[in-house]
Amino acid sequence: MIRVLLVDDQHLVRAGLRMLCESDPGIDVVAEADNGRDAVRLVDELRPDVVMMDLRMPGMDGTTATARIRAAHPACRVVVVTTFDDDDHLYPALAAGACGFLVKDAAPADLLAGIHRAAEGDSPFSPGVLRRLVDRAVRSRQPAPGGELPRLTPRERDVLRLIAAGLSNQEIAEQLHLGVTTVKSHVTSLMTKTGSPNRVRLAMLALRATEAGP
Repeated sequence: MIRVLLVDDQHLVRAGLRMLCESDPGIDVVAEADNGRDAVRLVDELRPDVVMMDLRMPGMDGTTATARIRAAHPACRVVVVTTFDDDDHLYPALAAGACGFLVKDAAPADLLAGIHRAAEGDSPFSPGVLRRLVDRAVRSRQPAPGGELPRLTPRERDVLRLIAAGLSNQEIAEQLHLGVTTVKSHVTSLMTKTGSPNRVRLAMLALRATEAGP
């Protein structure tokens, strides 16, 4: 059971997220908070596995709360869920220790998948956000892990190509006519083979390999 704390200053948003989470038997909403200060206190008290964090809130904002939570509880996974996906919000949140960044208009299935992925140690990003991260990383010439692709199966190469395009596991499954569980297995295998800790690094590796050519 994944223990989740919901943090958002809008009651309607929290209620919607709670109803969504309660539809998943593997998720337990342990508490809600409407500001960053209460979020920090509740993490101290309840030790949730995942915090779904809004950014713009009165008092302490979500970025500051994320930094304090991560400093005190490194194992706690913070996923930003916000309307604002611009760079001015994205990069400070990631620098504060957020492991993922989802937009509020994401499909319900993607939000639930994001909670599961965060709890499993992965980094959930909305596709558009992931593409921007990869584009910026490539422009900055940040080196990809390993330098070149190891030996991959044809199907792993297909999955890697679609990760680089910013597709979620569900979207990859639909495009390749596979089950989502099968796609997750391929992603795990890719991370192991390449030494990549998350999807962003996998996407960078794929793009670098494309740049380098055969």
